[in-house]
Amino acid sequence: MSWTKPADLRAQVQKLWDKGLLLQTPFPLRLRLVGPTSTELAERFAEATDWVAQLHRLPQLRIVRRSVNHRVLGQQTLPAELWLDTLDAALALVGKQPDAQRLRALAASTPAVLQPWLHKRPLAALGYAAAWPRLLAVLAWLQAHPRPGIYLRQVDIPGVDSKFIEAHRGVLAELFDLALPAEAIDASTTTFARRYGFTDKPLRIRFRLLDGQSAFGSDVGITQAAFEQLDLPITRFACVFITENETNFLAFPPVPGSIVVFGAGYGFEVLAGAAWLQQCSVFYWGDIDTHGFAILDQLRARLPHAQSLLMDYATLTAHADHWGTEPTLTLRDLPRLTVEEGAVYDALRTQHLGMRLEQERVGYEWLQRALAVLA
Repeated sequence: MSWTKPADLRAQVQKLWDKGLLLQTPFPLRLRLVGPTSTELAERFAEATDWVAQLHRLPQLRIVRRSVNHRVLGQQTLPAELWLDTLDAALALVGKQPDAQRLRALAASTPAVLQPWLHKRPLAALGYAAAWPRLLAVLAWLQAHPRPGIYLRQVDIPGVDSKFIEAHRGVLAELFDLALPAEAIDASTTTFARRYGFTDKPLRIRFRLLDGQSAFGSDVGITQAAFEQLDLPITRFACVFITENETNFLAFPPVPGSIVVFGAGYGFEVLAGAAWLQQCSVFYWGDIDTHGFAILDQLRARLPHAQSLLMDYATLTAHADHWGTEPTLTLRDLPRLTVEEGAVYDALRTQHLGMRLEQERVGYEWLQRALAVLA
């Protein structure tokens, strides 16, 4: 192992800074030190002397030395411990005093309720330094107008427009959650507008009627509210199919008394208010991969009776020529899967196969046969 150089010491402190931990680190701080062994001291004495000199050229360090009685060189004094006694010394070592000063200025202008956020996320705060006064202005406005019931476009704050708010939704949500009273936050949703009481654009749901002659001519898009109030004759619309792929949605075969809904990934909260869905057979058709099963699990949180379609071993093995690769896997447990679904999911995640069968690669005749069984 090579001896600890000044660049190594700076790297130790820089790592703490990059993780946002340096400002929270107790001082004095001892740094890791690797010095010459007894053999190295004898064989590389000139290098060792230069090494000691390099450490002494760092004024921020406090060097604790130890005496060594070397059998060849006699008594020598070598660095044994390196310490940074203060935060200012650590900041000076890595040249972060200006950043620390900016953080102090931000803290001085920030309400007490947000100080824990600054303490926990100092580097994020530095990234938002230029926007910080406007972020605080948005927070102050919402504190004065809780759950305003207007569009973001209607918020009237000097120097702030709706594009600024939209672009900073992530950090604003963190600040709002800390500073707003519980009654001003709808904790049941993570959608920015609805969570903080703004008016949101109406969510739209797209579906097709699959009944008889209308199978390829009834692509309908309506608001979530209208979908919830649909007065469909349930005896006719017996099945509701949900698919994530638009091509599959458009080419879905005719199924008497049924509709197909164009899904939206993990956004199934838009379906939760449609009570009439509880009286229908609901089938979800997604990719056979870990994310597809995660979406199915999410759907069952809203519609527990939903069944999977073509997400089984038979479909997977019958289309081996069309397997692809899933770049990142979902590995968490999915408690709402059936035993059969869970077996496929476990094979995909525990064996880390990384393979997938996208829904649009399933043969059309294979789909038709599966639908015929449901009829």
